[in-house]
Amino acid sequence: MKWLALILGFFCLQAFSQEASETRELIGHVGGRAALLQLYASPQADGSARLTGEYLVLPSMQRRFLEGERSPQLGVTFLKEGNTPILYGRPPIATLQGTWSGGTFKGGRYGPGGQQREQFEFSETFPAMDAYSANLRCEVEEGRYASTLALAVEGGKLKSLDWRSKVGDQTCAVQGLEQRPHDGGLRFAAGRCSVNLRDLGELVRVTAEDCGAMCAPRAYLEPLFVDRRGSCQLIRPAQR
Repeated sequence: MKWLALILGFFCLQAFSQEASETRELIGHVGGRAALLQLYASPQADGSARLTGEYLVLPSMQRRFLEGERSPQLGVTFLKEGNTPILYGRPPIATLQGTWSGGTFKGGRYGPGGQQREQFEFSETFPAMDAYSANLRCEVEEGRYASTLALAVEGGKLKSLDWRSKVGDQTCAVQGLEQRPHDGGLRFAAGRCSVNLRDLGELVRVTAEDCGAMCAPRAYLEPLFVDRRGSCQLIRPAQR
């Protein structure tokens, strides 16, 4: 019975950790380059958090992958940076060292030799999009994936949205969404499916969330980045 209790406790702890894991997005800059930071935080037993994720340099769309930890005290954060999603066993090309507290992550980016190359600062607060207007239709294609977005927004209010994608012979078609309240951007939803817009400065990012019911089994919707002219682009494929 004692062993059973230990096993049940272990699985309860695992379930709690999975439930407590969260995705955090921040907008800011690394040196003079605008950047979007996305981190997955997994709490540890000592109050620290294990972090993995990436930052995207805008508007060049270069990806830098990250892994590290955030301390329970003062939010001291250390992240190794690499060019590939798999950092284990490979020397980092740089490290981000700083503090993450009060919704702000700031510090320095250091080279392999320990020299500071530039400073960075990110915020969890994204700009409001109450005044955003767009009337666009764009298409993107890469390999077997193709996507078409038709979007009309006036003064932050949705007029129409039709987002379709195709992966081989599998398709998605997202339509009939209605506006929902959303801080730091715009959100349009129908049931569990939502399309979210974030203002990244020179670009607006469009993402889909929980839209599987509107897609064939092997189809999906990749995030799109829309520039001021209404052209769309995808993130560059990750290096291996």
